[in-house]
Amino acid sequence: MQKSVLCDILKKIKPSKEEIRKVNSLAKGITNTIKVRDAQIMLGGSIAKDTWLHGMHDIDIFVAFNYNKYKNKSSQLADILEKHIRHLPIKRLHGSRDYFQINKGNISIEIIPILRIKRVEQAKNITDISPLHASWVKKYKIQDEIRLTKAFAIAQHTYGAESYLKGFSGYVLEILTIHYGSFLGFIKATSKWKKQIIIDTEKLLKNPLKELNKSKIQSPLIVVDPVDKTRNASAVLSQQNYNLMIKAARSFLNNPSEKYFIVRKKTIPKNAFFIEIKLKKKDDHIAGKLDSLFIKLNHQIIQEGFSIKKSGFIFDKKSILWFIFKSNILSSYCEVRGPPIKLKDHVIKFRKKHKKTFMKNSTIYAVEKRKFTRVIILINYFSKIFKKELSHIGKITKIHEPKRL
Repeated sequence: MQKSVLCDILKKIKPSKEEIRKVNSLAKGITNTIKVRDAQIMLGGSIAKDTWLHGMHDIDIFVAFNYNKYKNKSSQLADILEKHIRHLPIKRLHGSRDYFQINKGNISIEIIPILRIKRVEQAKNITDISPLHASWVKKYKIQDEIRLTKAFAIAQHTYGAESYLKGFSGYVLEILTIHYGSFLGFIKATSKWKKQIIIDTEKLLKNPLKELNKSKIQSPLIVVDPVDKTRNASAVLSQQNYNLMIKAARSFLNNPSEKYFIVRKKTIPKNAFFIEIKLKKKDDHIAGKLDSLFIKLNHQIIQEGFSIKKSGFIFDKKSILWFIFKSNILSSYCEVRGPPIKLKDHVIKFRKKHKKTFMKNSTIYAVEKRKFTRVIILINYFSKIFKKELSHIGKITKIHEPKRL
C-alpha cells in the first residue's frame, strides 16, 4: 500500500521533462553571459543535486573563484562579481557574503560568489562548501527518495532552515534520507525518535556531544555534516518542528495517504488572539524582522503576567501573529516575590520599593497593581512602543480579541 501511494505521489512531485528543459535553458542562458576570468560558473543547490521538486524553480548559480588567486579577497568577491554581471537585471542581497538575485516570472535565480575549494578547511565562508555538499549527495543515487522526503516536510510545514522557520533544511533532509536509505526508512526511523538524536552518516566523530561546540548541540537533532565534521547541519531546528515531524511520521505509517504530501494553508487556531500585519514586501529579510518582533512580544506578554499556552505566526503578505492564553484577562493586583527574610539588607530595600508587603514561606512579597489586566490593552500599548520596528515591516491592519476566557 505504502509503495503504490508513493509511486503516485512521485509522479506529481517530480519535475516534468518540459519543466527540466525550461529551467536548464534559462540557467544556461544566464551562465553563458557571465564572463569572469579565473572563475568557474556552475549550477548549485537542489538543481545541481537533481533533488528539486515540481513547481520549485529557484536556480542557484555559483561563480567559483580561483582559490589561490582570491583566497585573501573573500570579502571582496561580491564587489568583483558585480562588475561582471551589471548587464543583468540583478538585485544585490546581503548575507554572510553578498550575492545577487534575478527574478524571471515565478523563477528566482541567485548568483553567488564563492571560492573554489577542494577541502572544507579552505573555506572562508559557509557558501564555499556548497559544491562539496552537492558532490556528496550526488554519490547516492536516491534522488526520488529525497524528493519524497522534501515534499513530505513541506506539506507538514517543517521545511526551511531560515531563522523564522527553524525547520529542516533541504540539505539536512538529503542527509537523513541517505542515512536511512529511503523515504520510508526515514519515516520509520523518525517515528521512533526520542529526546535527542545524533546522526553521523560518515562516522566522522567518536562523540559528537563532546567534540562539537556546545552552541551547536542544543537542537533536538544533531546531524554531523558529512563534509564538515565541525558543523551540526540541523543546529537551527526547533523542538516544535522536531515534534511535528515525529507526529506526522507516526500518523503516515498508521494510514499512508497522499494527504500527507498536500500543502495546506496554515490557519489560526480557534479562540486565538491575533494581530494581522500587512507587510511592505514578502522576503526572508522581512520574515526575520517579523520573527524578532514576535519573540519580543512573547517576552513582554509573559513579563506582564499573562500565561501563553501556544503561539505562532503565519508569514504571508498579510501576516498573522497569534496567541492562545490561559486567560486573556487578569486580576487588578499581583504578588511580587522578594528576597528571603534572612537577607535583611535586601528586605529593607524591598520594603522601601513596595508599600504593601507580607511574609510567606520565609520570603517577603509585595502586592502591586497591574499595569495591564487585558491582553488587548497590552498589545495596543506595545504596538506604539514597537512602532519604529513595525514601520520597517509594514502596518497593523487588525487586532482580534476572542471572547474572554
